Amino acid sequence: MDTSVGTGTLVPFLETLLTALAGGLLFTWIGMPAGLVSGSMLATALAALLGRPMSIPVPLAQASFVLIGILLGAVVTPQTLRGIATWPLSIALLMISAMMMMVAASAYLRLVHGWDPLSSLLGASPGSMAQVMALSAEFRANLRGIAIVQTMRVLIVTIGLPGGLALFGLAASPIPVAASSAVGSPGELAVLTLSSAALAALMYRIRFPGGLLFGAMAASAILHGGGFLRGTLPWWLGSAAVVVLGGLVGSRFINTRFAMLMDYFWAALGSSAVAIAVASLFVVLVTNLLPFRTSDVVIAFAPGAQDTMMVLALALHLDPVYVGAHHLVRFLVVTFSVAVAARRVVARK
Repeated sequence: MDTSVGTGTLVPFLETLLTALAGGLLFTWIGMPAGLVSGSMLATALAALLGRPMSIPVPLAQASFVLIGILLGAVVTPQTLRGIATWPLSIALLMISAMMMMVAASAYLRLVHGWDPLSSLLGASPGSMAQVMALSAEFRANLRGIAIVQTMRVLIVTIGLPGGLALFGLAASPIPVAASSAVGSPGELAVLTLSSAALAALMYRIRFPGGLLFGAMAASAILHGGGFLRGTLPWWLGSAAVVVLGGLVGSRFINTRFAMLMDYFWAALGSSAVAIAVASLFVVLVTNLLPFRTSDVVIAFAPGAQDTMMVLALALHLDPVYVGAHHLVRFLVVTFSVAVAARRVVARK
């Protein structure tokens, strides 16, 4: 990842952005889940594997981390916060499930595939993909392997769940394009951007893991969860940040051998199976203990990306508040625990 955009790096930088944008648009057009991020990652990774000089400047990557943090914090609403207090036992089991998924998948990556502790921790994170990628880049973890594992799990869960639920009698309609949140007024955007950037800079300065993304997310979550703001960034700005992130991750595939790529593929498949198995056990437990629909619980406990799980909930006519509250809690649990655990692992090293 380059630190500046000079004459020698401008062409590779533009090629990387165009490649990432083309992949993201293609995957979005054909209806792939999380198409913008997965398509940009895979297109840039393929170009890097073919020998193209993929690169993203550090300042642009850092700006994208802040923008993505703002978007992630915007999913916190007063309604989802009230929902967390409505289902305490289900929420508690969800928290235990998230921690067990991380422990089990991390152990699998270490014991079966020989990953180092930091990379296995980040690869096993059930969700919070943007923060995981930021931490991976910051601590120079196995970014290629982590990206493959995380992307594969999102694709497996998001593509497989509608078909799986359909086997139990649910009509799984096609995944729609997620409606963007309302764009805030100029004043709201100024408050949101300045507050998020200030906290992001503070967290980065004190060397908090993933500080740029985490600080921006925390400020945005406080403003939206407290009901102080309702709007968020324009869709095109958020989409641009996602494409940059995809290009950043994909650029790490330069000089990756085919044998290494296949090893990452099996690591992705195995760790996804472990995470899904743990989630399935808790789905059975919750549906037998509590009066919730099986379909709601399946989507709420699935180890997929929060935004795509919400899209699935809407597409399958499920309870968006129940699903959203559970994924918000899992997102917060995973975000805090991964950040703290990553710092401890790095400190030991």
